[in-house]
Amino acid sequence: MKVILAQPRGFCAGVERAIEIVEMALDKFGPPIYVRHEIVHNPHVVKRLADKGVIFVEETDEVPAEAVTIFSAHGVAEEVEKHAKKRGLQVIDATCPLVSKVHTEGQRYAKSGREIILIGHEGHPEIEGTLGRIPGVVHLVSEPEDVAKVQVKDPDMLAYITQTTLSVDDTKQVIDALKARFPNIVGPATKDICYATQNRQGAVRELVKHVDVVLVIGAHNSSNSRRLQECAVEEGVPAYLIEDASHLNVEWVKGKARVGITAGASAPEDLVQELIEHLKQIEPVEVSVLSGVEENVHFRLPLALTKAEARVKKPETSDTAVA
Repeated sequence: MKVILAQPRGFCAGVERAIEIVEMALDKFGPPIYVRHEIVHNPHVVKRLADKGVIFVEETDEVPAEAVTIFSAHGVAEEVEKHAKKRGLQVIDATCPLVSKVHTEGQRYAKSGREIILIGHEGHPEIEGTLGRIPGVVHLVSEPEDVAKVQVKDPDMLAYITQTTLSVDDTKQVIDALKARFPNIVGPATKDICYATQNRQGAVRELVKHVDVVLVIGAHNSSNSRRLQECAVEEGVPAYLIEDASHLNVEWVKGKARVGITAGASAPEDLVQELIEHLKQIEPVEVSVLSGVEENVHFRLPLALTKAEARVKKPETSDTAVA
């Protein structure tokens, strides 16, 4: 069996930063550390951090007063932040900088008097956070069909922003429908779309040209992981989303000469390697990696942590480089 790995796959810079923030907080302040919602959408990551003393909560009301509290990579509404401060919680914000950028863009458009159309999935933590960060009127749309239902005050004063776990391809039809109905609508450049989402979907679309089946490592509540599976199926190749090797159905790969593997942006690489070892138990495996985009993006850590770090490390230690 030939096993071909997509490139890139797995952790993106925002996920790496969020996990590093939690681990550094554990080192600096000691357990327990509280995290609102899953730090990222992956049960393995959550369990590993929980085993180290992280307590995951749904709301800040569940956190003891003055405790160290981390907001997840998906971001939170402004009211959540205000409530945490009111309770005296020591807040460290692990919101992905690319999500924060969407918040800033939306606020800028709203300040100029525009109604905002947010492209994304209702109920997703990132959408809830974004809706709670932008003043004024925000309309949520998910599909091109939703555009016809939007009722706006002034069709010439509109702007759109998008959920970061959607790629250029994911949003194209919705944006085309928006521009067709509202010719004067404005929005961010395509370069502002999350690089990791776009790169991983592009890698899958290349991977399907070389394999008979695709296995996607990721959580079922991970939007970007589900989308990777959908991308493969759209290209005519069967694909399955599994949390880890234990969820593999041998029938999916039986008789398949070429098996492709990728991983969502919140899935650790060791889960990919465990899946490969599991496949080796079925039959001999030859592993190769497709050429693809080499990512070297890094984001700075929050000042709340870098200041704490400065007290225990030498002054010349620098922050992580910013992209």
